[in-house]
Amino acid sequence: MAAREEMEGVKAVLLAIVFTAAQLPHVLSFPTTAPAFLWSPHHLGSSQYGVKEVVDYRTISLKNLAKSVLSEGGWSNLVCSGEDLHQNVDVAFIFVGRKLQSSDISKTKYLDQALLDMLKLSFTSSNFSMAFPYVAASDEDDTLENSLISGFAENCGHGLKVNHIAYLDSCSVNGKNLKKLQGLHSVHDFVRSKMEARVSGQTDLIVFCNGGSEELDPTQSEGEVLSELISSLEQSGATYAILYASEPFRSLQYPTHSSLSRFLAEDTSSNGSANSTFCDGVCQIKTSLLEGVFVGIVLLIILISGLCCMMGIDTPTRFETPQES
Repeated sequence: MAAREEMEGVKAVLLAIVFTAAQLPHVLSFPTTAPAFLWSPHHLGSSQYGVKEVVDYRTISLKNLAKSVLSEGGWSNLVCSGEDLHQNVDVAFIFVGRKLQSSDISKTKYLDQALLDMLKLSFTSSNFSMAFPYVAASDEDDTLENSLISGFAENCGHGLKVNHIAYLDSCSVNGKNLKKLQGLHSVHDFVRSKMEARVSGQTDLIVFCNGGSEELDPTQSEGEVLSELISSLEQSGATYAILYASEPFRSLQYPTHSSLSRFLAEDTSSNGSANSTFCDGVCQIKTSLLEGVFVGIVLLIILISGLCCMMGIDTPTRFETPQES
């Protein structure tokens, strides 16, 4: 009877171990985050911190990013009605990247080093700049660009006051009275035409999504495209503020396993023809942890099985004296 109770207890312990092991991938999985950078070489008078460069180390959602850009970054003066009309720029520019992850910032070597150099230079040399290193992927089925535009509209108490909202055809933006642009040349033409017919106090909002457009040169990196756009804004004489936001990878088939989709989709080309087998530092940490956990579970099972076998051996406690012949 006692042996049966001991066996039942061992089974319960094994079930608990198996259940814990099944939950480990969720516990050990790190959230997929991507950085966002906000800067303007022109004085906006919007820094409530009293410093030039601000870094917000919180892990925030896309909705909180839009709210922070308006309140802490000062874009409420640019795109919201009823705000100070003396604080404005000609162009509020949103650049949506595709590949830069939060873990890439600390890397000594990155595939698109020109992009990191451009962001660092813009962050340190601008009149006001703000960085959001950890922007988490949204649980909702929504794109980053559409989430930002809708977030601006929701958090502006009296609605948006922008003159025009233009977006590249590779972006997915919902709304009325939006102008669709095709390729870099159309962005240049749009900025040039607005500067020729510029009206003081009016801001145009441009959303540029890198990748996915047939008009874009696939050989150009994000850093080269962003550098060309900034040069175009400076040559036109427009005052501007730029928000660079990299969209975290999300799985199309399994949206709840966002961390897994990142490792499968990272560094994949826009047409989906190339596959990457590179495992970065975060991937290696996860692999080592899981290997150690599985090895520990196997050793623990062997130990418990051995103890059960030993407890199952029923040896007599007393031996009879052998009879003399």
